[in-house]
Amino acid sequence: MQQMQQEVDAYIGQFKEGYFSPLAMLARMSEELGELAREVNHTYGEKPKKSTEEEKAIEQELGDMLFVLICFANSLHINLDEAHDLVMKKFTTRDANRWTKIEKEEDNK
Repeated sequence: MQQMQQEVDAYIGQFKEGYFSPLAMLARMSEELGELAREVNHTYGEKPKKSTEEEKAIEQELGDMLFVLICFANSLHINLDEAHDLVMKKFTTRDANRWTKIEKEEDNK
């Protein structure tokens, strides 16, 4: 993640405008999420694309979301590796027994 954050920072750093404000970044993230939702609905939902709509992939929309998320984190000086570690600790402790685990073959013997 650190490499991606550095790559995005180098890209944004070449422009005088720099990062958008946190509110503008959140608006952009919401916009990208809407585009992702639209693609998922076209692919897996009941709403087929119109013949006039351009072909976009879910992968591209997820990439757009990731880029904006990295921009948001960078603008707030948040290390996404550390953020990931925090959330994984939460899930592996608080939610350790919340879901039904897949049994390993060894457990069945």
